[in-house]
Amino acid sequence: MMARWIGYLRERAHIVKGVFFAFLVFAVAFDFLIHRHEPHFFGDQIIGFWSLFGLLGCLGMIIVCKGLSHVWLEREEDYYDR
Repeated sequence: MMARWIGYLRERAHIVKGVFFAFLVFAVAFDFLIHRHEPHFFGDQIIGFWSLFGLLGCLGMIIVCKGLSHVWLEREEDYYDR
């Protein structure tokens, strides 16, 4: 069931990307509308800071985790044949 659902989404990756980017644009646009009370952090004063922070944080985690997986988990192609 889960594999079929993931396969369905993988076949329609362009739609999924569009939905996520639309949500990101919505989050930044919503940030223009909300009223800020007392900023506790310098990022609270910048419009769209947390959306950009979340996007860059996720991209950084993907790059780091992918690099770590290549270092720790990757084996040679004939590793199990030996």
